[in-house]
Amino acid sequence: MTHASDVDVSPGAWRTADDEDLTLILSTARDLFYEVGFHSTTVRDIAGRVGVTVPALYYHHVNKEAILTALLDRSIRSVIWRCEQALAEAGSDPAARFRNLIECLALYMASHRKTAAMDAEIRALSPPARKRYSAQRHQVEQMLVDTIEQGVAADVFDVTSPRDTGRALLGMVQAITLWFDPARGQLTPVELAARYVDIASHTVALRS
Repeated sequence: MTHASDVDVSPGAWRTADDEDLTLILSTARDLFYEVGFHSTTVRDIAGRVGVTVPALYYHHVNKEAILTALLDRSIRSVIWRCEQALAEAGSDPAARFRNLIECLALYMASHRKTAAMDAEIRALSPPARKRYSAQRHQVEQMLVDTIEQGVAADVFDVTSPRDTGRALLGMVQAITLWFDPARGQLTPVELAARYVDIASHTVALRS
């Protein structure tokens, strides 16, 4: 779990990628979930790749859902603090806040693809766990919607429905995990994020 004391609050920290400091069990499970999906991965698969017995794995996590929950919790907490810092560094200017927020989200998706892709597995969560995660994810959506609404109010965006626009932009950014591969060398995460900021700016008809 990411605690407030673990967060890097130095200026621009939201732009940096990190190794996420995952345990071997969590990093192995994440890799398997990314490769074959949550439902196609068994606890025995995870234990075998880690090199421990199934009972030993259960000592750390009560079941496979608990592993997924831990991964999702770490991911969404990281996204939230990054977005909050990006907004804070932009100040009160709606256009700057919007650009920073889109850059932040695109950078996270591009630099933490495997972890970010776990969002697609939320249907595997129990109703209570899904509700908790959805509430956290809604915080991110609301930050974007609020920023768009501020831009409309300041007459720098031309948007009919800030909420629908925010959802569409989030869907576009989340899809980065489905196709982007920095190993191909076509784009770096920074270059990709810049392109997404440009696309998003045109979507809201940003008046520069």
